[in-house]
Amino acid sequence: MVNVEQVRDAYASVAHLYIDLFGAAHQVPAEDLSLIGRHLTIKPGAVLDLGCGPGHITGYLRSLGVDATGIDLVPEFIAHAKATHPDGTYRLGSMKNLDAGDGSIAGILAYYSLIHLPPQDLDGVLAEFRRVMAPAGTLVVGFVHGDDVAAFDHKVVTAYRWPVDEFSARLARAGFTEVERLHRPADGTQRPQATIAAVLGGR
Repeated sequence: MVNVEQVRDAYASVAHLYIDLFGAAHQVPAEDLSLIGRHLTIKPGAVLDLGCGPGHITGYLRSLGVDATGIDLVPEFIAHAKATHPDGTYRLGSMKNLDAGDGSIAGILAYYSLIHLPPQDLDGVLAEFRRVMAPAGTLVVGFVHGDDVAAFDHKVVTAYRWPVDEFSARLARAGFTEVERLHRPADGTQRPQATIAAVLGGR
C-alpha cells in the first residue's frame, strides 16, 4: 500500500517523461475531453482540477472560460503548469484536505488522480469533495476499470482498478448521482478506462 509521499516522489522522479507523454490537452482522448467540457463548463463558479499534473486540462477548461484551478502534489508538475499556462492558477495541495470553504466549489475534476488511493481511503476523499461542493455541483472522475477492486502494477507506482458500477455506488454513497459514463475497453496498450460525471444531490 502506497502513501501520499510515495506517490508524490514517484511522479517527481519521472515528471519530465510524464509531461512529454501526457502533458497536452490533445493527448487526452477526445471523448473524455468532450465529456469534461460538457459537464465542467460552469460559469460562474470555481472548478478544481485535482491531481492536475502538468496542468493541460486545467488550461483547456480555462480556454472555455471556466474559473479552473489546478492542484497537485508534485512540485515539478506545478512549476511546469505555471510556466506553460501563465494566466492560470496552480498550487500544491492534497485532495484529502482541500483549501476551500464548505459549499464553495461548483465543480471538481479528478481525472485518473484517484487511482493511487487505497480503496479504504476513497470514501473519505469523496466526503471531502462533498464538503467543498456547492449544491448541485458536478464531479467528473476518470479511473481504471476492472472486474474487481484490486491493485495493479502501474508504471509509476501501485494503483487500483474499480468496476464501474462499484465506483458509481461509492459516489452515490457520498451523495453524488451519476449522470453520464464513458467506458473504453483495453486496446492493447491501455487498460480498460472509465469516466463518470455525477451531480451532488441528484438530477
